[in-house]
Amino acid sequence: MSKIASAFKNGKAFLAFLTCGDPDLETTAAAVRAAVENGADLIELGIPFSDPTAEGPVIQGANLRALRAGTTTDRVFDLVRGLRRDVSVPLVFMTYANVVFSYGPERFLSTCAEVGVDGLILPDLPFEEKEEFHPLCRQYGVDLISLVAPTSEDRIAMIAREAEGFLYIVSSLGVTGVRSEITTDLGAIVSVARQNTSIPCAIGFGISTPEQAGQMAGLADGVIVGSAIVKLLAQYGTGAPEHIGAYVRAMKEALG
Repeated sequence: MSKIASAFKNGKAFLAFLTCGDPDLETTAAAVRAAVENGADLIELGIPFSDPTAEGPVIQGANLRALRAGTTTDRVFDLVRGLRRDVSVPLVFMTYANVVFSYGPERFLSTCAEVGVDGLILPDLPFEEKEEFHPLCRQYGVDLISLVAPTSEDRIAMIAREAEGFLYIVSSLGVTGVRSEITTDLGAIVSVARQNTSIPCAIGFGISTPEQAGQMAGLADGVIVGSAIVKLLAQYGTGAPEHIGAYVRAMKEALG
């Protein structure tokens, strides 16, 4: 069984996303630890990229700040090495195919295995092209996590049947970002997914309040929050970890 499954074993899971290196890698490490200490069950670590096409302005800004601060893929791997001294929850990278290609897919995935990264999310990788990476992911024991969106429609069942780790259900059309309300019929998407896979389903994109988190937890096995956490980093900088800890605690409590 994938280590990622452990994130979902104690009720509804809270999955926290941070962009590595925003404002610096030391703050990222402190923020990850604060999130985990306050109930985060899995951490998504964004490797910054110059053209993050799935992201709204909040996470785009974080990518640019991290790159300006000198964040590289090698330095992100070093960050994970340090975290793994005391952080045991599953860690997943979220980045773009070009980052993996430019590093070298086998070198990238073998290093993931070495440092303790459990999964990989590539939002710009179409499901139909996943074989470019999937054999190496399998070889090195890294789950290649699939996404389904409201536009996936008749492809949801097909994607769910081959999904690994957890199925990332995109709540809304468009890019990441805080939304005042989520109107997609997510219940129908989760229903199709559950008919075709036994792995957990987690909903992301747009969730920012405890009320939204509780609502989404009623539909799925977990919720993913990124932009609201990244906003705290933009607002408080190196002082953000304590605010992130308090935010994660409130969101986790809302999951029931």
